[in-house]
Amino acid sequence: MEILAPLFGIFTSFILIYYLSSLNRSNIFLALFFLCCNLIVLVYFGLHFSKNKFWEGFCFVHWLPLSYLLGPLLFFYVKTTLTDNNKLKKWDWLHLIPAALCLFATLPFTSLPFKEKMEAAHRIVNITKDYRINFYVVDFEFILVSRSLHVIFYSILSIIYFKWTTYNTFKRNKTLPSNHKVLNRWFFILCFIQIVIASNTLGNMVVVVYGHNFTLLGLTGDKLFSDSHFFGLNGIAFFAQNFFLFLFPKILYGNVSYSLAIENESIIAEIKSNLPKKIKPSINIDDFITVLNEYLNQNPFVKKDFTLSQMSFDLKIPERFLSTYFNKELKITFSEWRRNLRIDYVCKLLEEGESKNLTIEAISANAGFASRSKFIDAFKERKGVTPSAFIKSLV
Repeated sequence: MEILAPLFGIFTSFILIYYLSSLNRSNIFLALFFLCCNLIVLVYFGLHFSKNKFWEGFCFVHWLPLSYLLGPLLFFYVKTTLTDNNKLKKWDWLHLIPAALCLFATLPFTSLPFKEKMEAAHRIVNITKDYRINFYVVDFEFILVSRSLHVIFYSILSIIYFKWTTYNTFKRNKTLPSNHKVLNRWFFILCFIQIVIASNTLGNMVVVVYGHNFTLLGLTGDKLFSDSHFFGLNGIAFFAQNFFLFLFPKILYGNVSYSLAIENESIIAEIKSNLPKKIKPSINIDDFITVLNEYLNQNPFVKKDFTLSQMSFDLKIPERFLSTYFNKELKITFSEWRRNLRIDYVCKLLEEGESKNLTIEAISANAGFASRSKFIDAFKERKGVTPSAFIKSLV
C-alpha cells in the first residue's frame, strides 16, 4: 500500500505536464519538482521496504542527484510564476552544479557491475548501515547530510524571493497582485513541507550515518529520528504535498497569473474559473481583438464579479495572454481597463438620458461598481469632472 502514495504523486505530475502546454508554462518546473519528489519516495520504498536485492541495487546511490534538483526546481517554479516568464537565464543553470557534482562524485559506485552494486546495497542498508563508500571529491556521508541542507536553503530562498517580489510590486503599483493570497498560501505550504521533510531527513542522517545522539524537545535523537518516525513523517508529508495540490485547482490547472489585484470573485465565479477548460491552441493579436470586440458587445464588464479569471473562462484564453495584452499592448492593468469600460458605459447611459430615470447610486451599481464613492472617484479620474457636473453639461 505504501507504494500508492508516490504513484499518486507521479500521476499528479503528468496532470501538470498535460496542462502546461496551453496555460501556465511555469508548471513545467512544478511538474518536474513533483516528479523528483515522488521518484525519491519510490527510491526509499525500493531500498527499505521492497526486501528485494534487485530493487535495492537499482535504487541505491543512482538517484542521489535528484535530491539536488528539488531545491532549484522549486525556486525556478516560484521565480517563473512571479515573472510570467518560463525562460531561464544563463546564470540560472549554475543552480544545477551541485546535482552535476553529485553525479560525478558517485561514479565509482554507479559504474560498478550491477551484481556488485546489489550486494553492496543489501549489505549497507540491511546489515552494516556503514555508509562509508569511496566517492570522488566528497564522501557518501557528506552527500546524505548536505542534500537536506540544500533543500532547506532553497525553500527559504523561495519564500524570501516571493516576499521580496511582492514588496517591490506593491511599492511600485500601490496594490497587491491578483491571486496573491492563493500563491502566498501555496508557496508557503510547498516550502514548509519541504523544510519539514528535509529537517526530518537531516536528523535521521545525523543519527544513523554519523552515530551522533543528541537531545531535542526532551527526546534523544535516536528516538525522535528513529527509522519508524523518519519514514512515517516523511511519508505523511509527501502524501500531504500531493493532496494539497488538488486543493489549489488554479495551481493544478495552471490558470493563475500574477497581474494586479482585482475585486474578489463570487464563489460561483471562483469555481468556474478553476475548472479545466479547452484553450484555444493559438491566437494572434488581430484575431484576439475581433473576439474581444464581439465579447464586449455583451457588456460583461458591468457584472460585479467580472474578473480576469472570468474573462479567461468566457473567452477560453489563458489569463497570462490577457494579462500580457493589457500590460504590454494597452500599457494599463486589467483593473484600469475594466474601470474605463464601465465609465464609458455610464457616460453612454447618461447621454441617452438615463439620469432622469435612475439615481447616481443605481447607475453606479448597474455599471458594476462596488460603491457610490468608488464610482465617483473613478468617474472624476476618467472624465475630470464629477458625475453630477457631467450630467449638468448635457443639459
